[in-house]
Amino acid sequence: MFARAFRPHRDAARSPGGDGQGHDPAAHGGPDDHGGPRRHGGSGEQSGHGGHDKHAGHDPEQFRRKFWLCLALTVPIVLTSHMVMNWFGYTLDFPGRSWVGPVLGSVVFLYGGWPFLVGAVREVRDRAPGMMLLVSMAITVAYAASLATSLGAFDLDFWWELAALVTIMLLGHWQEMKAIGQAQGALAALAALLPDEAERLDDDGTPHRVPLADLRVGDTVLVRSGARVPADGSIVDGAAELDESMITGESRPVPRGVGDRVVAGTVATDSALRVRVDAVGEDTALAGIGRLVAQAQASSGRAQVLADRFAAMLFYVAAAAALVTFAAWWVLDDPDQSVVRSVTVLVIACPHALGLAIPLVIALSTAVSAKAGILVKDRLALERMRTVDAVLFDKTGTLTKGAHTVTATAAATGTTEDEVLRIAGAVEADSEHPLAKALVKVAQDRGLRATARDFRSLPGRGVRAVVDGASWAVGGPALVREVGAAVPDDLATVTRGWSSRGAVVLHLVRLPADGRPEAVGAFALEDEVRPEARAAIAELREHGVRTIAMITGDARPVAEAVAADLGFRPRVDEVFAEVLPADKDRAVADLQARGLTVAMVGDGVNDAPALARADVGLAIGAGTDVAIESAGVILASSDPRGVIGVLRLSRASYRKMIQNLAWAAGYNVVAIPLAAGVLAWAGIALSPAVAAVLMSASTVVVAVNAQLLRRVRLTPGQSADGRAARPGR
Repeated sequence: MFARAFRPHRDAARSPGGDGQGHDPAAHGGPDDHGGPRRHGGSGEQSGHGGHDKHAGHDPEQFRRKFWLCLALTVPIVLTSHMVMNWFGYTLDFPGRSWVGPVLGSVVFLYGGWPFLVGAVREVRDRAPGMMLLVSMAITVAYAASLATSLGAFDLDFWWELAALVTIMLLGHWQEMKAIGQAQGALAALAALLPDEAERLDDDGTPHRVPLADLRVGDTVLVRSGARVPADGSIVDGAAELDESMITGESRPVPRGVGDRVVAGTVATDSALRVRVDAVGEDTALAGIGRLVAQAQASSGRAQVLADRFAAMLFYVAAAAALVTFAAWWVLDDPDQSVVRSVTVLVIACPHALGLAIPLVIALSTAVSAKAGILVKDRLALERMRTVDAVLFDKTGTLTKGAHTVTATAAATGTTEDEVLRIAGAVEADSEHPLAKALVKVAQDRGLRATARDFRSLPGRGVRAVVDGASWAVGGPALVREVGAAVPDDLATVTRGWSSRGAVVLHLVRLPADGRPEAVGAFALEDEVRPEARAAIAELREHGVRTIAMITGDARPVAEAVAADLGFRPRVDEVFAEVLPADKDRAVADLQARGLTVAMVGDGVNDAPALARADVGLAIGAGTDVAIESAGVILASSDPRGVIGVLRLSRASYRKMIQNLAWAAGYNVVAIPLAAGVLAWAGIALSPAVAAVLMSASTVVVAVNAQLLRRVRLTPGQSADGRAARPGR
C-alpha cells in the first residue's frame, strides 16, 4: 500500500526509548450514466459511461464521429422536407428528391442509432430497462412511422424529425461521456506523472537510461534537477526541494535530504538527487492513489441508489405515458398526432440528466479531491462527513509534530541563555537522541557553536563532555540527583512551572574538578503544536462542528497544556488523556453514546480501531498502512486543515447531487405532460426534435452544475482546481 511513501520522517521522540546514549524518558523527566438500475461510475472502460459501461463503442471519440457524419446527412434531409420548405418559403425539386429522406434517414437510423439499439437489447437481456431502451423505442417508432408515411399509411413529414432526433441524441451522448471522461481523467493524469525512463546508476556510479519497467527494488537512480522521481525510495546522496503537490496538495516545495523518503512522480526542483529504489510498479504511492481514485469513483452512495431507483422507475413511467398518449390521441381521431406525441414523450423522458446527476458528481469530487491531497476510499464515509458534529483528533503527529523542540531556555544568575545553549549544543552534538538533536538544532539556528571532546554517554541519565576546558553534563532530573547538583532557586522555580505543564526538562550541569556540581541552565522541550492545527480547529467551529476532542496517551497536564495552546473551550471541547492505545476506540464510543456523529483523525497503528469505529475515519496519509486501511478518507499530507477540505467537499458534493436529482426529476414532471400534448389546445406542443433539444439541454444543466465543484476550496488558499479560492466558497 502507498502509505509507506507517505510516512513522515519523525524523530524517535514520538515513542522515546533508550538509544544507548542514556536518553530515556525517565532520565529526561518526560512523560512516557445512465439510466438503468445498475451502479454508475468506475474507472477505465467500464466507467466511462455510467449505465452504459457494458455497451460496445461507447467512447466520446466514436460518438463524435457518428455525430458529425449524421449531421452531414441530416442537413439534406431537413432541406428537402416539405414542412421545412413551407416554413421558410422556398422550393427544391430535382430527380430523386423523394428518396432523400428514406435513403439518408435509414442510414442515420442504422448508423447513428446503432449504439442505442444495441444498448436496448442488452438492457432487455439484463432485465434492467433504462435510457438506452427509451431512446431506442423513440427512434424505432419514429423510423417505423417515417417508413409508413413513405408507403402512404400516415400523412407525416417525419424523416427530418427522425434524423434530427438521432443527431441530437448523439450530440448529447458525446458531450455527456466527454464530461465524465474529463472528470475521470484523474487516473490518466496520475499515470502521466511518471517518466518513461530512469537513469539507473551502475556500481561505479555511471548513469544509464533504462525503461521504467526495468527498475528493481535496491537500484540507485539519478534524479536530475527539474526531473521527476521514477519510483518510491530513499535519498542516499544530495538534498533538494521537491514539488509534492501531486501527492499532498501542498503548493510549496518541501526540502528533502539524505535518509528522507521520496515518492514517484514528485519533482526535484533545484538540485540533483541519488535515490535508492524501495518500491516500483503497483507498489508505489502513485499506483496506490490510482487504485483509491478508481475505487472511489466506482463506489456508490445513498444518493446514487436513489438515482438508480428513479431511473428504473422512469422507464416504466415514460413507457406508460407514451402508451396512454398514443391511445388518447387515437381516440381523438388523430393518428398522426398519436405517433408524434408518443415519440416526443419517449424522447423527452430519456433519463440523460438523471443518469449523469450522480456519476458526474462522484467522478468530479473524487478527481478534484485527489488533486488536493484528499483520497476518498468510501463514498458513504464522505457523505456522512457533512453531518459530523464532533471531531476527535489523535494528538501526537496530528495536532502536534510528533517531535520535541526547545520551547524555553533559562539561565542561572551570572550567565546568559545564549551561553548555556552554546555549551549544551556542543555537549549534545555527538548524541543521536531526538531530544539532543533538538538542543543542537536550536543552538545551530542561533549561530551558537562550540567544540566538545571526551563525549560520554551516561545510560539512563544523560551525556557529558568537555567544552572550553571545563566538564559539563546535560540530562534530566535523574542526572541532577545522581551527581548531587545544586539547582539555584530561580532555575528551580522556572523548571517546576515547565514540569507542571508536561514539558521535558533538561539541565546543563557544570562538573568542577573539586566542589559541588551546579546547574547553570535549563531547557523545556515539548512536542510542538502544528501552527495549522489552531486554524483547523477554529475553522471546524466556523463550519458548525459542536465538539472538538483530543485523545492522547500523555499525562493529563501535558494534554491540558496542548489543548489550551490549541484554544479548546472548557466544558465544550473534550480532552481524553492517559488513554491506552487499545482503549482509544472507547473514547469514540463514548462520544457516539451522547448522540454525536464522530469523525476520528489519526495516523498510528493504535488509532486503527478508533478510525474503524468512528462514523467517519480520516487517516493522515503520512501514517501507517493499518491506519489507512481502517479509514474511509485519507489526507495525503499531515496538515489537519485537510479535515476542513473533506467537510467542504462532503457538503458541496451532496448539495450538487441533490440539486441535480431535483432538476432531473422536476424536469420530467413538467416535460412529460407537455410532450404528451396536454396544452395542445392552447397551441403549445413540442416536436420530437425540440424534445431532444430540451432533453440534451437538461443534461447540460446537470453537467455545468456538477462542474462548479471545481470551485470548492479544499486546501488552504486554493480551490479544488488549484486556483486561488473565491471568498465564501
